[in-house]
Amino acid sequence: MKKKICVYIGSRANYSSIKAAMSAIDSHPELELQLLTGASAVEEKFGNVEKLINQDGFKTAFTFKNLQEETTPYAMAVSAGKGMIESAHGLDVLKPDYLVVVGDRFDVIPVAMSALMMNIPIAHTMGGEVSGTVDESIRHALTKISHIHFPANEDARERIIKMGENPEVVFNVGCPRMDLIKDELKRDSVQELKAYFSEKTGMNDFDFSKPFLLVSHHPVTTEFGQNAESARNILAALELLKLPTIFLLPNSDAGGDEIKTTVLKIQRPWLKTFDNLPTPIYIHLMNKASALIGNSSSGIREGAFIGTPVVNVGSRQTARLVGQNVIQVEPKEELIKHAIESQLKHGKYAHDDLYGNGTAGSKIAEILSKMSVNVQKVIHY
Repeated sequence: MKKKICVYIGSRANYSSIKAAMSAIDSHPELELQLLTGASAVEEKFGNVEKLINQDGFKTAFTFKNLQEETTPYAMAVSAGKGMIESAHGLDVLKPDYLVVVGDRFDVIPVAMSALMMNIPIAHTMGGEVSGTVDESIRHALTKISHIHFPANEDARERIIKMGENPEVVFNVGCPRMDLIKDELKRDSVQELKAYFSEKTGMNDFDFSKPFLLVSHHPVTTEFGQNAESARNILAALELLKLPTIFLLPNSDAGGDEIKTTVLKIQRPWLKTFDNLPTPIYIHLMNKASALIGNSSSGIREGAFIGTPVVNVGSRQTARLVGQNVIQVEPKEELIKHAIESQLKHGKYAHDDLYGNGTAGSKIAEILSKMSVNVQKVIHY
């Protein structure tokens, strides 16, 4: 009988971070993939990632809705509470042998808590890293309630072991996002982008063969009420440069509406905004963009692999392991502008395997097919 591996997807970031492992699990002869979706992944406001998932050939086994309309700390807490209730129902229906959860998003921890209470072993990817905001606390909490760990680099692996986890269940497999990049970069980026934006959005006036900027900026939950200011400063710096810019709107964390409202107030011929883009398109944008600005971990993870020049703004990725492609700045207009100009002058960086070499998905599937763990955890010294 095949092992049932349930993967939870609650956001566009989760999907791109686990898609390669989903494919490997789905094609493994000893495993059965179950897909559990909720939170922003099923909301039109955030681009309804579930539609993209289904278009990619994955079938959802159970979907739940738990996300509050507002993006406030209170709404996050309520969404998490509903997420625990609804995901428990889903897990009870699916009865998986393992639950796979990703990273550090606030919607992930209630799903993992449901599995913990129901004696379902949890496999956690991208743990052990350090960063800013509430994500770090959630990431480490997920490590302590998980049974198998798939960190993205050796630094993260060693940190997980220092947290008292059994070294025998901590595997440095790399980040599954690198698998997608490795495959996508075999294709012509310019043609891929032209075809998508012309067909899907009617955006025919954007020349992807010329310099352009990509922005992905999310709220810092521990700086709720200050996120609009950082967005204004990024936009002010961009206004001075007036380079064609694609701005990917923020996630559902508290403070997201601060950023979204600020960005959508700005109507400029050089600025294009999107709620969501397919993962392959985002990868091609990163590959061709003159620089990526904002605070998305994609600039640090995928950016290192691709060599994308990155201007990381503010505290959201504080202390995360970064490559030479990243310039870190405070969210101030002049600092952002100067950093962008510096990256434009430098151009593309050399490829860096800091977060893996593009083989994580198959490694995760193979390990899950062989592993057997006790749900009763013991701290290791």
